[in-house]
Amino acid sequence: MMKPTASATAQIGAVMAEPSASAGQPTAADFQRGLDERLWRWLTLSPALLLLLALSVLPLVNLFATSFFTVSWSGGHSSFAAAGLNNYRALAGDTLFRAGILSTILFAVFAVGGQMLCGFVLALLCTGVTRGRLLYRTIFILPILVPGIVVGAIWKLLLNFDFGLVNQAIALVGIDPLNWLGSPNTALASVIFVDIWHWTPFCFLLFLAGLQSLPQDVYEAAKIDGASGWQELTYVTLPMMLPTIMVTFAFRLVLALKVFDEVYLLTGGGPGTSTQVMSFTLYQRFFREDQTGYGSAMSVAIIFMTCILLSAAFAARGRMGAAK
Repeated sequence: MMKPTASATAQIGAVMAEPSASAGQPTAADFQRGLDERLWRWLTLSPALLLLLALSVLPLVNLFATSFFTVSWSGGHSSFAAAGLNNYRALAGDTLFRAGILSTILFAVFAVGGQMLCGFVLALLCTGVTRGRLLYRTIFILPILVPGIVVGAIWKLLLNFDFGLVNQAIALVGIDPLNWLGSPNTALASVIFVDIWHWTPFCFLLFLAGLQSLPQDVYEAAKIDGASGWQELTYVTLPMMLPTIMVTFAFRLVLALKVFDEVYLLTGGGPGTSTQVMSFTLYQRFFREDQTGYGSAMSVAIIFMTCILLSAAFAARGRMGAAK
C-alpha cells in the first residue's frame, strides 16, 4: 500500500485545519447571516409590538397626561384646563377613595386567599381520585363557565332577604333570615363568597395542571424514606408547586384589585361604603360625575398601587427561591 507523500499529508492537514481556524473566528458571511436572522425576528415581531403600542402604551400615556387637566364637557365636546397636581391632591383627601382602598384590600385578601385554598384542596383531591375523575373535574369548573352578569343575577336571587333560597335553608335550622346584601355587616362578605365560588375553578385548573406535572420519582423517594402524607405535602409538593402558586396568585390579585361587575350587580357599592371598592369609585367619578381628569388621576393611582403589590409579591417569591 502506498503511503501518502509529505506534500499530500501537508495538504490534508491544511484542509483539516481550516474548519477549526474558521470556527474560532466568525466570518463576514456568519455576521451577515446573524444580522439577517435578527432583522427577520424584528420584522415578524413588529405587528404584535405595534398592536401592543397602540392598545396599551399610548392609552396609558394619554391617561397619565389627562390626569394633570380638568376636563369639562359641553354638548359632546370637551375642554381642557391645566390642573397641575390638583387632581392628585384632591385624591389624597377623598374619603370615598380611601374607603375604596380599604374595601378592595379586604376583598383581595379574603377572596384570593379563599380561592387559592379551595382550588388547591380540590386539585389535591382530584389528583388522588381515579374513579369518576372526569365527572368531578367537570363539576368543579362549572362556575367559571358562567358569565359574570349571570353569576350576579343568580346570587342576587339566592341571597334575597324575602324569598332567597339561602334564607329559606337557614330558616329550616332555626336561624333568622339575614339581609345578606343589604346590611353593612354582611354585604362585603357576601360579595367575597360569590367571587370565591366564581373563581375557585380558575385556581383549581392551574393547580391541577401543576400537580400533574410534578415528577413522581420524588414522591417514590419520599415514600422510601418513610415520609407521611403531611410531610410529602409540606416538604415535597408545596416547594415544587411554589412557581405555580405565585403565578396563580399574581393573576388573581390583579383581577381582585379591579373587581367591579360583582359589586355593581349585587350591591351597587352599598350599603353605605361597605362594598365601595376602588373600581366602583372610579366608575362613579369617571362616568356618573364626568370628572375625567380626576378619574384619570384615580386610575393612575390604582395602576401604581397594583404594580407595587405585584412587585412585592414577586420580590417575596425571589427571596423564597434564594433561601432554598
